[in-house]
Amino acid sequence: MKIFSRLCFICLFQLFIQISYSQNKITFLVKQPSVLHSGDHLFIAGNFNSWDPGDKDFEFTEDKNGIAKITITLPPGNYEYKFTRGDWNKVETLADGKGISNRTLKVNSDTIIHVDIQGWNDDFSKTILPKIHTASANVKILDTAFFIPQLNRYRRIWIYFPPDYHQSKKHYPVLYMHDGQNLFDNATSYAGEWGVDEYLDSIFTKGKKEVIVVGIDNGLAKRMQEYNPYSFQQFGKGEGDKYVAFLVQTLKPFIDKHYKTLTDKKNTYIAGSSMGGLISLYAVLKYPKIFGGAGIFSPAFWTASGIDSAVNADAKNIHSRLFFYAGGKETGSMIPDMKRIEKEIKTVSHSPVKEVIDENAQHNEAAWRKYFPQFYEWTVIGKNE
Repeated sequence: MKIFSRLCFICLFQLFIQISYSQNKITFLVKQPSVLHSGDHLFIAGNFNSWDPGDKDFEFTEDKNGIAKITITLPPGNYEYKFTRGDWNKVETLADGKGISNRTLKVNSDTIIHVDIQGWNDDFSKTILPKIHTASANVKILDTAFFIPQLNRYRRIWIYFPPDYHQSKKHYPVLYMHDGQNLFDNATSYAGEWGVDEYLDSIFTKGKKEVIVVGIDNGLAKRMQEYNPYSFQQFGKGEGDKYVAFLVQTLKPFIDKHYKTLTDKKNTYIAGSSMGGLISLYAVLKYPKIFGGAGIFSPAFWTASGIDSAVNADAKNIHSRLFFYAGGKETGSMIPDMKRIEKEIKTVSHSPVKEVIDENAQHNEAAWRKYFPQFYEWTVIGKNE
């Protein structure tokens, strides 16, 4: 009887796993507003493909009636997306040319979605105006092509200096952040910016703890692999181990050598969102003597098959301040996944853990910008609540 009960439990558990990681086929049938762009390529961009507006894997095919079609597979959850003709200057709009909010989609089964596109951004202006740069004067480009030997690639690196950096003899903590395109400058962001520089500039006048921020651009086509230590069938082989090795073995030594930094663990932090949240936690687990705190925003734990094992094996070695954030309108498993990982950490580690959940927030930069100050106050400044 005990053997039979155990077998039943195993079968039910396996069924639960299969259901949890099931893939659903979502078919989009899209009608354009006119024949003007009938020969153009149509794409879908969303939080399922790093908001890449010209991703060839998400390109539509068009039939003789002018209906564009694509079928993609997604696990259950909540998603946001828009349609483009290859770049963000050619994104869909409302009929009067005004910007359209992100479309939303809740996936729990196979479905067909019919869409009528009302307009295109570039049809309402003869001249495509560039985005306005919003980075403060304290933000610089460290290198447009910093070499990543672990991945044999090059990447742009940003650096934010505290307002008094060049006049002071002080040394500063360092915060490493992913998705550098979206941290400081609206002109380089693909889904809005965090406003990290504006916030840090504002607290300088209040005499609060300052940091140097190092932002590493994501490799858009490789983001899902670079920020994941594990292979995932939708994105391929994970490269997260090599990416965090780059941060610790190459980038941090370079920053510490060339700038006035406090190099110890309690003055070294890491933060990111979505896949960046996942890799931030993983970096702390793998290098517990390097990072004294992490901002784990909307972590994409659903892509990381081995994260529970890593937490259970390695969290006992860490003692870092961990800030977890999630929105209630993100993927359906976001909050349960995050709470599960938090519980596992608390079971084996004495690391201080703070959780913030905004039930009305979506998976976007606007939400992460809103809660970056709470992360900074609690993790970097060390404010206890």
